[in-house]
Amino acid sequence: MKKNVVVTGASSGIGAATVRLFRERGWHVIGVARRTDRLAQLAAETGAEVFTADLTDQAQVDAFAASLADRPIHALVNNAGGAFDAAPVESADTEDWRRMFDVNVLAVHRVIKAVLPRLRAGAADAGHADILTVTSIAGHIPYEGGGGYNASKFATRGMVGVLRLELVGEPIRVVEVAPGMVKTDEFSLLRFDGDQARADAVYAGVEAPLTADDIAETIVHAIELPGHVNLDLITIKPVAQAAPHKVVRAPLMPKLT
Repeated sequence: MKKNVVVTGASSGIGAATVRLFRERGWHVIGVARRTDRLAQLAAETGAEVFTADLTDQAQVDAFAASLADRPIHALVNNAGGAFDAAPVESADTEDWRRMFDVNVLAVHRVIKAVLPRLRAGAADAGHADILTVTSIAGHIPYEGGGGYNASKFATRGMVGVLRLELVGEPIRVVEVAPGMVKTDEFSLLRFDGDQARADAVYAGVEAPLTADDIAETIVHAIELPGHVNLDLITIKPVAQAAPHKVVRAPLMPKLT
């Protein structure tokens, strides 16, 4: 049986890597993102089905849901999201916070509501289905300069936890993947408003930060486990990172006596 998976934020970074890996594993993938040109390239490369939508717009989410028709969906990967500032709470722009809540919280809610009927059909078809949401360690541990991003990811984490309680009794697994430092082309660049030097400084000196492929491997592994096994929460960080605020920027060396 070929299974169907929806991946949001599919046009770059973790989302694109996840689309590629699911396709390698034989899944039918529906990749959703805002950028049509990026999606077209991904479709040509992988054979994935793609759909252009801004998930902060309810009408576009409704259009996406309608495009699924009566197909069973066996897994939903809520990956779309972002950080749009690193300012202290007292000086942060409230509009940046609104944008983060729109994409990190409300868009995830919209997509879950829209796709859940198709996931129930997928569970009936294959015995189980999955809702996997990519949050962040920022949703578990606050850090200076992370006020808006922390707040939005804490909210997403709470929503995922409630959803797991509400769906208990149905064969639908609810999984949270909370990455730490992941080096992608766009995350830090967007956070620092296109300042390449500040974006590069985030990873400077860090031995082997995580990559988009690392997170994709984690996502696909969690979803491909036997249906009775639920990884409620997967926290994944590079070895050089003990916490959001504690990162080693030097080669990792054993302390030999």
